Amino acid sequence: MPNLFPTTQVETTTSELSETQSSQVKFGKSWRFDFEAGEFVLTPTGKVTENQGIEAWLEWCNKALMTVRYRFLIYSRNHGQEFEELISRQLSQPANESEITRIATECLKVDPRTKLVGNFKFNWVEDRCYFTCEVTNILGESGTVNGNVVIN
Repeated sequence: MPNLFPTTQVETTTSELSETQSSQVKFGKSWRFDFEAGEFVLTPTGKVTENQGIEAWLEWCNKALMTVRYRFLIYSRNHGQEFEELISRQLSQPANESEITRIATECLKVDPRTKLVGNFKFNWVEDRCYFTCEVTNILGESGTVNGNVVIN
């Protein structure tokens, strides 16, 4: 009778797993949105411009950092950020920067396309903290996303 609990192990390396994961993740398309103007970008013929690949993913990253978690029923409970909680906590500036880093990283790493979030830079203007961070996807491509938080 064959052994129900075999002792031989199947070895898989992390590079094999990451190649499998990256081949299963689709980057797709996205509508191009001008966040400063608050409108979709149109072609000369009046059609909405599309993003593909890394641009679509970066568009998603920017949108996720602007969306408040749990506020909109259309999004899952994992989508968006929770920066509003920082207002009531009365933390010091370094503690706020640490929390912004944590919240933004959690927000962006929900997407299976995102591999790394880091290299945060902060600029404080009165009660508002503007930040930029570098995001890297599972294909090794990277870009910069921006966000801001009102603290007081």
